Amino acid sequence: MVKEINAGNFEEEVLKSTEPVVVDMYADWCGPCKMMAPVVDELSENMAGVRFCKLNVDQAPTVAAQYRVMSIPTFLFFKNGALAGTVVGGREPEDLENEIRQALL
Repeated sequence: MVKEINAGNFEEEVLKSTEPVVVDMYADWCGPCKMMAPVVDELSENMAGVRFCKLNVDQAPTVAAQYRVMSIPTFLFFKNGALAGTVVGGREPEDLENEIRQALL
């Protein structure tokens, strides 16, 4: 399950998480983001031990700026509170899963 987060709970949900976290940086108006949403949902159901969150960049511009998100969708991978990898743009499901595994597992 993908949890919707915001700037107010980003630190608690992502940086203080005891498990690896994938953050889907998106916006409601973004076509490629909408195309990736079911992929992220499916991966969240199939990848045990990884937390999946999504953050609307329009509602959390400071977080987007902090991690230099210039294009969306952007996927940020966090491990032990630190940024462990970044993927920008849409991906095939198996490609995104491989990128997550390489960065986090």
